[in-house]
Amino acid sequence: MISLTGAGKEAQIRYLDGDYQVLAGGTFVKCAVTGRAIALEDLKYWSVKRQEAYVDAAASLEAEKRSETV
Repeated sequence: MISLTGAGKEAQIRYLDGDYQVLAGGTFVKCAVTGRAIALEDLKYWSVKRQEAYVDAAASLEAEKRSETV
C-alpha cells in the first residue's frame, strides 16, 4: 500500500497483520531501532503489537530482544 500524497513527509501508519493502513499521507516511516527512513514501498518489517516499523530483520530482532527485557 503506497501513498502518493505527502511526498517527502513521514507517513502515519496503522500496522496490521500482513498489511498496513496509511492514516496520514507520506512517503516513508522511521525505523524504531535505527531511526533510518524506510520508503513505504520498501517496508517489510513491523510489529503489530508495538506499532513500530523496522528497516530489516536484524532491527526487528533487536526490538524483540529489547521488549523482552522490559
